Amino acid sequence: MTAAFPLAPARSALILVDLMDRIVALPLEPRKGTEVLTAAEELASAFRSAGALVVLVRVERPGVAEQPPGSALVQGLRRDGDVEIVKRTIGAFQGTGLDDLLRERGVTTLVLAGIATNLGVESTARAAGDLGYDLVFVEDAMSALTGAEHEASVKLDFPRLGTVTRTADVRFTSG
Repeated sequence: MTAAFPLAPARSALILVDLMDRIVALPLEPRKGTEVLTAAEELASAFRSAGALVVLVRVERPGVAEQPPGSALVQGLRRDGDVEIVKRTIGAFQGTGLDDLLRERGVTTLVLAGIATNLGVESTARAAGDLGYDLVFVEDAMSALTGAEHEASVKLDFPRLGTVTRTADVRFTSG
């Protein structure tokens, strides 16, 4: 893993994927959902303090009258100034307006975290890469249904798409 390059707050956004009670509660590897949530909250706090955008993505099942229990974001995660995106596919870009929102704000770098590493996070990252965003993956703020799935994304796929780092290495430039 490499340390992330310094992030410019005005051009960076944190994208937290599927931190909803019913997903955080799943049996995950290599870390529990609550550990991912703790790292995500630390990242979100750092982004907010730096004046950078925090985007919280959650999934809704299409074509159902009512979402399953636990489909809202984990209570207390969203703060004033954060943006909530509701997706109906695996990734956060298809049909959500996320790309337009990021471009309107001048965002060029996305820092990604959430659950599941190889599904929502990776699908969002692949679309973002296709759209020309620079990508940073915070490995200790992600988990998957199996350790093997997490490791495949982190060791094989993410290094080809961007920079892999840890929560403690996320830094901002002063300007």
